[in-house]
Amino acid sequence: MKSNITIGTRSSKLALWQTNHIKEQLKKSFPQIEITIKEIKTKGDHITDVALSKIGDKGLFTKEIEDALLNNEIDLAIHSLKDLPTKLPNGLQIGAILKREKPHDVFIAKDKIKFKELLPGSIIGTSSLRRIAQLKNLRQDLAYTDLRGNLDTRIKKLYAGQYDAIVLAYSGVKRLEFEDKITEHFNPLDILPAVGQGALAIEIRNDDNKIKELIKDLNDNDTYLAINSERSFLETLQGGCQVPIGAYSEISNNKVVLHGVIVSLDGKRLVKDTLITNLEINDCKKLGKDLAHKLLQNGGKDILLEINQTIDRNCAFTDI
Repeated sequence: MKSNITIGTRSSKLALWQTNHIKEQLKKSFPQIEITIKEIKTKGDHITDVALSKIGDKGLFTKEIEDALLNNEIDLAIHSLKDLPTKLPNGLQIGAILKREKPHDVFIAKDKIKFKELLPGSIIGTSSLRRIAQLKNLRQDLAYTDLRGNLDTRIKKLYAGQYDAIVLAYSGVKRLEFEDKITEHFNPLDILPAVGQGALAIEIRNDDNKIKELIKDLNDNDTYLAINSERSFLETLQGGCQVPIGAYSEISNNKVVLHGVIVSLDGKRLVKDTLITNLEINDCKKLGKDLAHKLLQNGGKDILLEINQTIDRNCAFTDI
């Protein structure tokens, strides 16, 4: 067993909370190990004034950390799983996925006004095309504006008057103890989350058996299986670029239930469906592929092709 390890992470408050959370769990099992945290700035941390959809966001919040892992500067990396592309660099793998926090989005308004009660023309801040498209499907009369920055920065921008309301992932809001600011919780079947939202992933080198042994008990098998269905769904559709695609998996009666959606940028066309399979890794991966192909056949292909022609970014769709 290694006597000391270095964990790589982004430097935001949320990323450091997540990393320290995992550090504490490792220390409980291996109190003798010295654990160091190395903060690493990613491209996404440096570019904060451009919409994510315009950057070309494969590995936007992970590449520099993965480079450090490949160069043996760190022993493992902690990621919000929704930031981790479906195709990892050669030599790296997901070593563990922790038990998932609730993956839904939340609505935060300055005056505690519910989403359906907002006045027409109200300004909604979010950095996600997935959220914007699904929200537009519900309300076309609001103004949806890009919102970048760390979670606490986004909340500050709201109360500074730049927005009437913002939409965030519940998991981050809870972890940074901003739950008292939540106006409304979106049903994850109405606004489907990003793939992997709410889950934390530990990325490691393929050949590092000592680290594999160290982290193996942190893996939550149910979360691992459910998330694999979502990541297979995303990979089949477009491989990790930011487009209006959402997925939500849940386990019910020893089955994985996967919900998926593809939405046009204007929110006027939406293709949504659900499939169910067994709690087995190969079945879960097949489930994601099957649901992706079903949505493509039912109109999703035309939506994605249109989006690919509309948005200028360094991304390519697969299997459409």
